[in-house]
Amino acid sequence: MTKKKVFIIIAAVAVIALVVFLKLNSAREKPVKVNIEKVQRTDLTSIVSASGEIKPKKNINISAHVPGRILKIGVKEGQDVKAGDFLLKLDSTQYEANAERDQAMIQSYRAELIKADTTLRQTKNDFDRQKNLFDNGLISRDQLERAKTQYEIADAGQRAVNFQIAQAQASLKSTLDNLNKTVFSAPIDGVITSLRIEEGEVAIIGTMNNPGTVLMTLADLSVMEVEVEVDETDVVGVQLAQTANVRVDAFPNQVFVGKVTEIGSSALVKATTATTQESKDFKVVITLDNPSRLIKPGLSATADIISAEKKNILAIPISALVLVDKPAETGGTAKPTANTAAKSEEGVYAVVGGRAKFVPVKKGITGELLIEIVSGLSEGQDIIAGPYDALRQIKDGTLVKAEVKKEDAKK
Repeated sequence: MTKKKVFIIIAAVAVIALVVFLKLNSAREKPVKVNIEKVQRTDLTSIVSASGEIKPKKNINISAHVPGRILKIGVKEGQDVKAGDFLLKLDSTQYEANAERDQAMIQSYRAELIKADTTLRQTKNDFDRQKNLFDNGLISRDQLERAKTQYEIADAGQRAVNFQIAQAQASLKSTLDNLNKTVFSAPIDGVITSLRIEEGEVAIIGTMNNPGTVLMTLADLSVMEVEVEVDETDVVGVQLAQTANVRVDAFPNQVFVGKVTEIGSSALVKATTATTQESKDFKVVITLDNPSRLIKPGLSATADIISAEKKNILAIPISALVLVDKPAETGGTAKPTANTAAKSEEGVYAVVGGRAKFVPVKKGITGELLIEIVSGLSEGQDIIAGPYDALRQIKDGTLVKAEVKKEDAKK
């Protein structure tokens, strides 16, 4: 056998040994079981969910402006009323007496005014005569001055009586206003949603520190709103006129449609301890379209605000997204050191040749379970969507194996 043939045989054995070694080594590498999904086109809706309660747009608490015993109540709770309808009446005896007293004072002052006018005319005529005599040199200046003083006193007295009449008329106006406040009429069309008093009770007016008696609540139930609290991270995507689907806890099988009509410009103030750090919430008001009369103020509700909608876009499960820490660029060919800052890059692990490969992506809107992919992936591409424990241990080049789903195993 020649040396050439020996060399060829040795080389062939070495190649076979290498192939066998690589296969055995590959066989010893245990694949990670993962859930593999395909990048697909679909319609996606981004929803902001928040909870709150039902409130009427117009809700009026009717309170007493003057104290008094309740004589008559003309409505019942749940009753429909029209603007101007009689609601209730307080005892007005004291206010009627005050009005009669003020009217009598006005009449008395008017009688005083007649007397003051007469005195003023007399003193004016006397002063004119005295002045004429003084001009002709028939009386002294002292006599003229006394006549002038009497005239000025009479003039001041007449003006004082006029002021007293004006004061009495103002008092009468205030008394009549209080008298009118003993009778309550409906300010708007609506429904009596709360009646908190009984005939014979005493209505108390409010002060700076003590609220007055709320006699009843009148609400316009034709326009109903849902006032919800939206987290600060979501409120930036909420805009006026966006559609919202509202579910009321009392009616679990019904969905009410509305539109965003108000967005709070500042965060809601909540009582928290100094050491507690809570996320900020903003008030968002949704006005319902054609609300049912079955909806009552105060009912708990959940609103799904449709903040964005897109058709026929690339989307993947949200669970497929991962954050990978990569060293920041140092420039040139220098190797990153321990002091080199690291930055996170968001993407997914695609499946290429049975192994995981990290692919950076650019996101779009987020749905309930899916998220839009603007760039980085193509339709039909295989990606790893879970489970979470598997995604934590996967790196570039990790051997992966599709986990058999239970429904597929049954088939």
